[in-house]
Amino acid sequence: PLCSNNNPYASFGATLARDEEQNLWSTPHDVTHTEADDDRVLYNMIVVRNQLDKDSEEWQKLNYDIYTLRQTRKEVRSRWKHILEDLGFQKEADSLLSVTKLSIISDSQNMGKARDILLKLSEETNIFPTSWELSERYLFVVDRLIALDAADEFFKMASVAYPKRASGERVDDSQKAPRC
Repeated sequence: PLCSNNNPYASFGATLARDEEQNLWSTPHDVTHTEADDDRVLYNMIVVRNQLDKDSEEWQKLNYDIYTLRQTRKEVRSRWKHILEDLGFQKEADSLLSVTKLSIISDSQNMGKARDILLKLSEETNIFPTSWELSERYLFVVDRLIALDAADEFFKMASVAYPKRASGERVDDSQKAPRC
């Protein structure tokens, strides 16, 4: 028959909505969404929110918190991607930032250096928001940068693009560092 109930596109919208719910890192089909501590926090927020009545104030607050956390993660990832692209990794930026549960540290001796650079990035730049807890995901990214001998250059560019500011100090467009 011409009209069949086997339309593969019939549930497309429902699939997208379900993927968005499971998509904690704004990457479709991210299989690592409950692997790291910060992922579990977001996952638990989603579970609690889904058990509440949608008209309740608690649901609205949790929904806002979930949205805010996702937006913050997108912003941080975008900052990293811009710096990687400025370093010449235009085609590799997404793969350098892709971390799954199968990702490994390339060299165990790099672990200490990767942690130091990540801490230095959080303390001496604004690449991460003030309230951000360091994510294990970016430890893997820094490890990859060390293996590519680009970690120090990344830090220098992050320092220029996202300099640490005193609290309360505002930046207008004329003070922003130009992109390299």
